[in-house]
Amino acid sequence: MVEHLKADGEEPCVTLDAFLEQSNATAVRLEPDEDARALIPHLDRLSLIEVAFPKFRDGRGYSSARILREAGYAGELRAQGDVLVDQIAYMKRCGFDSFAPEKSLNPADVEAALTRWPEHYQTAADGAVPIWKLRHG
Repeated sequence: MVEHLKADGEEPCVTLDAFLEQSNATAVRLEPDEDARALIPHLDRLSLIEVAFPKFRDGRGYSSARILREAGYAGELRAQGDVLVDQIAYMKRCGFDSFAPEKSLNPADVEAALTRWPEHYQTAADGAVPIWKLRHG
């Protein structure tokens, strides 16, 4: 199940620059103009990567998520900011497993968005087997 809310009392996320300058942080925040590949050598010590979505129409965070998941990141990957309910399923396919929207989302709407299309045509970072492969092996 996907976590929908940010947990209270968790370690604060540091900026990418601050993370790269210190050795003890385990949570980092990526801005849209930052390169997620800078985190690849450090993925084993990160428990949370928060990807900022300052505007819903800025899709660079989707690429960051997929890069991190395909590089082997297994920790929490959170979409934070201007996250809309109709983006949730696509964000999950790219590898996000938690969401911290600026504006509250109706939990029933989020659940409906996540379960609306159980099959997919393309491969993605979520590891779901595409429907064509299920049909034709």
